[in-house]
Amino acid sequence: MRNKLVAGNWKMHGSLTVNAGLLEGVRAGVAGLSADVAVCVPYPYLDQAETGLTGSNVAWGAQDVSEHALGAYTGEVSAAMLLDFGCRYVIVGHSERRSYYGDTDAIVAAKFEAALKVGLVPIFCVGETLDEREKSITAEVVTRQLDAVIERCGVAALAGAVIAYEPVWAIGTGRTATPEQAQEVHALIRQRVAQDDSGIAAGVRILYGGSMKPANARELMAQPDIDGGLIGGAALVAADFIAICAAA
Repeated sequence: MRNKLVAGNWKMHGSLTVNAGLLEGVRAGVAGLSADVAVCVPYPYLDQAETGLTGSNVAWGAQDVSEHALGAYTGEVSAAMLLDFGCRYVIVGHSERRSYYGDTDAIVAAKFEAALKVGLVPIFCVGETLDEREKSITAEVVTRQLDAVIERCGVAALAGAVIAYEPVWAIGTGRTATPEQAQEVHALIRQRVAQDDSGIAAGVRILYGGSMKPANARELMAQPDIDGGLIGGAALVAADFIAICAAA
């Protein structure tokens, strides 16, 4: 049985004052739950997350990482720097990074490798756009994204990672993926990993990142290959995030 993981992605939201209440609410609200819980916050708030969550059952992490270990890369943040703030997780390949900042499959694979090298757990995002879904190439796109990491790092690397399926077409568009549609792609991901190693495929956690909310969390996570959620907007409301964690 794969333990469920619910990871909150705050995106570019927050302030010291707002964060303090949110962290306190989440810390108290998920105490005693059996699911694994994490929040991924903007870089400036990593110290606040570490201070506010140390000693709780909530882990924390960052939303991106440099593929470089160190050097003249102004504005970048290395994996080792994230460790200095107690991070356990880091998101790599988020759809917004791919779309807005040019993170190619090769760059995402390099970031995945950089995170693993220092002991961080990458939350590795894959998913198709609306155009790609309408062209019926979802399987091709998701497989290509997976293969980039497998070819660079080997399938064994996925044993130390989490995969997150983001149907880009269902995020902030008003369109909704049904639990059956989400399960179909989650199963595809697990089957692709199983082609190389069935044991790793059985154990790897695959999160759903398509606008999971308290109203649909339980039904989504009841699907056999959905092992939790990567939560965006609902992670900014403590009560909503806690409800999703409870559903897990």
